[in-house]
This record gives sequence, C-alpha cells and structure tokens, in this order.
Amino acid sequence: QVQLVESGGGLVQPGGSLRLSCAASGFTFMTFTMSWFRQVPGKGLEWVSRINNGGQITSYADSVKGRFTISRDNVKNTLYLQMNSLKPEDTAVYYCAKSVGPDQRGHGTQVTVSS
Repeated sequence: QVQLVESGGGLVQPGGSLRLSCAASGFTFMTFTMSWFRQVPGKGLEWVSRINNGGQITSYADSVKGRFTISRDNVKNTLYLQMNSLKPEDTAVYYCAKSVGPDQRGHGTQVTVSS
C-alpha cells in the first residue's frame, strides 16, 4: 500500500530555512507527479507545490514562490521541499501527497516559524 513519511520539520526563527523530506513506498514513485500541501489547525488544506514525475516541471503557490523549492530523487524514492526565508505565516503541518490531490498523503511534519 502507499506509504508517505514526511520528516525534517521543526522550530525555526523567521528568515531561517528547513528542508523537508518525504520517503515514498508502495507505488512506482517515478511515474507520479508529487505534491506538498500544508494545513493550519482549524483551516483547510492549502496546496504548496507540485513536481512532475521527471522533475522538470514545478509549480508553486504564490505565497511561497521564490522562497520554496520542490525537488525529487527518483532513485531514492524521495520528495523534498527546501524552504528558505521562512515567515511566521508558514507555520503549519506539511504533507506530501501522491499525485496532484491531497487524498493520498502522509501523516505530516510540523513546521513552526517563531522567534
């Protein structure tokens, strides 16, 4: 079955950086577009970024464009999200998801941006 395990979250000061990872298994990773979503408690899921199966085509929400970079390693079956210039409003639980929607996603990793 599909397994997605996020890691790399934590507490960081405004302006800092974090790199999230998502280890995927149970499906042919290299054939799927992958996505990142985030959620603040009490609010809905927000799409953050996606990357095509080959890694050549990426897209970002306006709120993170220019600060976040999505990438993937199809040998290691791992998805990444490099987050720079973090802001308090980036605080959320971050989820990786198989394909373009959030239906098949991991348990998430908490990112807290605070001084």
